Parts: sequence; structure tokens; C-alpha cells
Amino acid sequence: MKIAVGSDHGGFELKELIVQFLGELGQEVESVGCHSLDSVDYPDFAEKVCTAVRTGTCDCGILVCGTGIGMSIAANRYKEIRAALCHEAFTARMSREHNNSNVLCLGGRVIGPEIALDIVRTWVETAFVGGRHQRRLDMFS
Repeated sequence: MKIAVGSDHGGFELKELIVQFLGELGQEVESVGCHSLDSVDYPDFAEKVCTAVRTGTCDCGILVCGTGIGMSIAANRYKEIRAALCHEAFTARMSREHNNSNVLCLGGRVIGPEIALDIVRTWVETAFVGGRHQRRLDMFS
């Protein structure tokens, strides 16, 4: 799977850990920035990740900002994007199984690295179950 990963300055350090971790899991990663702790605007990086997912350049995406809230709001404005803000592995699993989320949003200032990597692993390894859940997605897709 090819995964686009982006962050703002508030999520930069966690993004770097996630990029490395995804490589260890054998995933192909496209890091779209940011590339330092210098202040940047999170909507710019949400757009880059969502564009990669929408065009099929990447299969899915991960976005990180300070709380994950801004990235979640920015990502969900794009048609065909189902971004889920997750704080633990259960919501990550459910966002994939029931909602077929294609962008994971995390808060670099609100969850620690160990929990974040557990969320990422769970999200990447969980498949959409379809069935009645697809019918619900079809209602707004």
C-alpha cells in the first residue's frame, strides 16, 4: 500500500516517527511535508495528502497536526475523503471496518508516540467489512 503522510509544525515530530514506522511495516510512503518545526498552515498539507488519495497516486493518507482537529476538518471538505480523527486503536479499527476511512488524522500534542504507532498499525492492517456499512457510505458519497 502507498500512503501519503503530511503534517504541520505541530505534528512534524510525530509524522517523522510515523514515516519511519510505516517503512518498517513494509509500506511505501510519500511524505508531502512539512519538513521542519517552522510554522506552516495545516490546510496546505491536508490538500496535498487528500489530492494524492483522490487522484489514486496514494491508496490512503495520514495527517498530523497539534490536535488532529484542524487536519480532520480540512481533509473532510474534499469529496471522496473520509478522514477519521483517532485517539486510540479501537476508533482506528472502527473507522476502517465501518467507515472505510481513507485518511487517518492524529494529534501530535495529545497522544504519545507509542499510542500513535499502535493506532497507525491498527488502521493500516484493518480492512473495510462492507455490507450494511457500504450502504451507509453510499448515502453520502
